[in-house]
This record gives sequence, C-alpha cells and structure tokens, in this order.
Amino acid sequence: MRPLDPQPDETAEELRIAVARLVRHLRAAASGSGVTLSQTSVLKRLDRAGPATSADLARAEAVRPQSLLATVGALEALGLVARTPHPTDGRRQLVGLTDAGRTWLRERHEAGRHRLAELIAERLDPEERRTLAEAVVLLRRLAED
Repeated sequence: MRPLDPQPDETAEELRIAVARLVRHLRAAASGSGVTLSQTSVLKRLDRAGPATSADLARAEAVRPQSLLATVGALEALGLVARTPHPTDGRRQLVGLTDAGRTWLRERHEAGRHRLAELIAERLDPEERRTLAEAVVLLRRLAED
C-alpha cells in the first residue's frame, strides 16, 4: 500500500536508484563503440555549444588541459572531431564535430531511446505506461534550472 504523502527523502533515494539503473541500461545499449564517457561528454558539449578551443573545453568539462588534449586526440583519431584554425587567433585551434561525430551521437541517442522504449513496452502495462507519462511531466519540472 502506497503512503498518502511519501517523504521527500525516501522518494529522492528511490528515484536516484531507479535513474542510475536506467542510465546503466542506456549505456549498455550504446556500448561497444570504443568511446569513453568523458569522450562522449565532450562530443555532446560540442554538439550543444558548437566548436570550442581545447582550453574552453577543459574548463567546461572541469578537467586538466592535458587530459582534454588526450581526449580530443582520441576523438580525432576516430574521426569524430576535427581541429580547425581559430578565426581571429592564429595561435589557437577550434575543435568541432565532424559529420561522423554527429552521426555517432545521433545513433547513440537512437539506441538509448529504442532500448528505453523496449523496457517500457516489455515491463509496464498500459496503466503503468500512462502513469509514467504523467510522471515525466513532473520529472521535467524537477530538472528545470
């Protein structure tokens, strides 16, 4: 029997655990790509914000510039990013996504979405799916800045 007014701390902990498990499912669906989580983070940032210098990326990702350079080098070797001259400062370069990088991100996103849709279809009955759809609205409110 569900309590009438669940405690926020208990709900928060249960939600944290459930989200962590879902994230593992999504990562598993997109695994085998040879791209690490930190590399994926850089790709997603470049997709959202556009080309950036390595120094700007290192600050945004909260990593040492040397670590970021290794990450960019690995992504460049995979053909997912490319460096181009900075338009106003010839001493610097911009890192940007390649078409292959955009395709990789799109395919990863689709694999995760597809896996989550499978889980919903397999594990939830129609009433539970309606409840989940309603809960998504609440989760979006929690995630707002």
